[in-house]
Amino acid sequence: MTSYYDVLGVPKGASEAEVKKAYRRLARKSHPDVNPDDKDAEARFKEINEAYQVLSDPESRSKYDKYGEKWKYADRIEEAQAAQSRSPFSWFSGREETAPYFGGTSGNIFEDLFSRGGRDLFRTTLEQQVDITLEEAYQGTTRLIVVPAITGSETDRRLEAKIPAGVDNGSRVHIPYGNGRQQDIYLRIVVRPHRRFQREGNNLRTEVEVPLLDAVLGGEVSVTTLKGKVTLKIPHETQNSQTFRLGGQGMPHLNKPKIYGNLYVKVKVVIPKGLSEEERKLFHQLKDLRAVRR
Repeated sequence: MTSYYDVLGVPKGASEAEVKKAYRRLARKSHPDVNPDDKDAEARFKEINEAYQVLSDPESRSKYDKYGEKWKYADRIEEAQAAQSRSPFSWFSGREETAPYFGGTSGNIFEDLFSRGGRDLFRTTLEQQVDITLEEAYQGTTRLIVVPAITGSETDRRLEAKIPAGVDNGSRVHIPYGNGRQQDIYLRIVVRPHRRFQREGNNLRTEVEVPLLDAVLGGEVSVTTLKGKVTLKIPHETQNSQTFRLGGQGMPHLNKPKIYGNLYVKVKVVIPKGLSEEERKLFHQLKDLRAVRR
């Protein structure tokens, strides 16, 4: 849209006298009575009058300088900006909310209000970070959030938000919410580090201690998973840092919660301590036997 300053042909810093002079000159030149054969003269004349009405009034001109073509909604924009300042949420523009997460946003509330071309002036998009544990990401969980009021006539509202199983760092949980207008609430998920498991997408990694004799002769060890404890069979001659895959013991897929990733278990062979004299003799015998084989 052509700016009102361009319509009148004056710079943005033009004085009231310069605005008035430009208007009079253009109004005489573009008046429909002066241009009876010009079909566009009437539309041009209306545009000139509209520009002059706004720029000749100090209050409306100030709003126009600040908000451009949305100057008529200046009061509503500033009311929403005031709500933003007391909100725990971030505000985002309509264009960026539809993009994949994993990108920044401008946080421009002016664009928030008008990103849909004015069809829904108060459709807002809010985003808040939510920290959860790996167990909560595995099972799914809920959080009680406060939806801040947008205008002074409203009050903050509490909402129980469901976080689905399988979410990961950076996941955005969308919560449509309406309270007299449409709001889009996004929870940006942060999964806290776990002391036992490392996550790689839908797979998990962990370590398990295996006694030396079990690593050499074979045996069984108990492995803790997010579902509970399972038994892992250790083949004979298992090497230190050897990794075993436990299928279906990883994280659930976000959109397919009945499908699970894998758990990869790395063996940490534990050398025995406090050997008795007889045990030492046995190890010496083993050493001698191994030396003969070489």
